[in-house]
Amino acid sequence: MDKTVLITGGAGFIGSHLADELLEHGYRVRVLDNLSPQVHGGMDGPPDYLNPEVEFIRGDVRDPAAVQRAVDSAFGVFHFAAAVGVGQSMYEITKYTSTNNLGTSVLLETIMNRPVERLIVASSMSVYGEGMYRDADGRLHPSAERSIEQLRNGAWELQDEQGRELTPIHTPESKPLSLSSVYALSKYDQERLCLLVGRAYDIPSVALRFFNVYGPRQSLSNPYTGVLAIFASRYMNGHSPMIYEDGMQKRDFVSVHDVAKACRLALEKPDLSGDVLNIGSGNAYTILEISRRMGSAMGLSRLEPQITGKYRMGDIRHCFADISLAQERIGYRPEIILEEGMIELMEWLEGQLAQDRFDTELEELAR
Repeated sequence: MDKTVLITGGAGFIGSHLADELLEHGYRVRVLDNLSPQVHGGMDGPPDYLNPEVEFIRGDVRDPAAVQRAVDSAFGVFHFAAAVGVGQSMYEITKYTSTNNLGTSVLLETIMNRPVERLIVASSMSVYGEGMYRDADGRLHPSAERSIEQLRNGAWELQDEQGRELTPIHTPESKPLSLSSVYALSKYDQERLCLLVGRAYDIPSVALRFFNVYGPRQSLSNPYTGVLAIFASRYMNGHSPMIYEDGMQKRDFVSVHDVAKACRLALEKPDLSGDVLNIGSGNAYTILEISRRMGSAMGLSRLEPQITGKYRMGDIRHCFADISLAQERIGYRPEIILEEGMIELMEWLEGQLAQDRFDTELEELAR
């Protein structure tokens, strides 16, 4: 197969696994990445884990010349380049809107003049805000939120108008969005820009809303990366994981291998355009359960997770994916169960160095 696929941000965690997946299925892969110090630690060249068959271009997605070079002769584009972090986005607003919004605009203006056959943009579960809920009478509450007063009082669960606790259920793509952080707003802008411009210029475009992705190659020293990597860096430095609220908030954790496969399926599925699809495992786990499982797998059960009882603005209580639409539209079927994925992550962690920057992130957030 002589088709070149571009991955912006492809030297990162998910992008590098997608590169492997595409190469294994006969594609040629090109990566555009600026090697952000927050993610890559100031390295001069691509990370060792990036497949040597990848054509690597160091450049910023906001640089039209770099993007034009990267897009040249590409069959399809995966747009993964983004600044990532809910909390950090609330005080580094310029960085997030510049990288995510402006960067996407530069990419789109480039492919308007050099059309590709498929554009796939990485979106995020963060656009939902809170997940979907049901009350005791069976009624759905798609727009439920927690008040500041409720959070200050430590009343963590969502309630209906009568003060009854709501039950979280799987979140479908049809749920009304609640953009509660600059990061969430920028991810929504990314997906809408791609779908809107794709429709106008007849470029088949798809948005994939990733849930909590985990696996090897996560940046362990980036305090704004996935929660599993944050927990791992704490454990590896002899510290207990710090958990906000009471630890019973539920999330959907999906293996990076399943995500990479979903991306390839979205590239190859004919007649796919304008779709927005959840990519998760379809399972829900509490943050406390996940942290304890990791401690046990690392032989560090003595480091009991510390429940802070604190909250962060923009955090949500529960959100886990309804993946039925992705199953229907692209044949997506997650294959890696959490236990298997956790073992693989633990094996990769052996020999890794991780700087625990949780306290630094906490200080920045408070300030």
